[in-house]
Amino acid sequence: MIVRTALTALVVALALLGPPAPAGATDVRPIAFARGKSAATLSGAVVRGTRDVYSLEVKGGQTAAISVSATEKNAVFAIFQPGATVTADGDVNGEALPKAGEEDEARRWTGRLPATGIYLIVVGGTRGNATYSLTVQVR
Repeated sequence: MIVRTALTALVVALALLGPPAPAGATDVRPIAFARGKSAATLSGAVVRGTRDVYSLEVKGGQTAAISVSATEKNAVFAIFQPGATVTADGDVNGEALPKAGEEDEARRWTGRLPATGIYLIVVGGTRGNATYSLTVQVR
């Protein structure tokens, strides 16, 4: 009886957790500035073929300066406008900012953000694994 109750509890718990994340699924990490600050530096690492995705909530008309650096100079980023979504397999669907699309392989970008909302910043490597430092400043 105890075993049956324990198994039932386990089945219910697993059902509540939902299915496992698909291979390649990407978590979106929000960027938050410390109180009184307008910039943040985040460190991370991506394995070849994967990407890190960050979200940044801003008001339209603000200016952003974003840069990424890596010891091997192999980290780049793209910035997607509000409304962009991340699929279950980690792809990002949406419109990128000019000169900050995935094909641009940006390492630095400065410009006015055209719309209020949540922007997605996608960091990846150009070759091999990349350990990076991402700096985001908004004014």
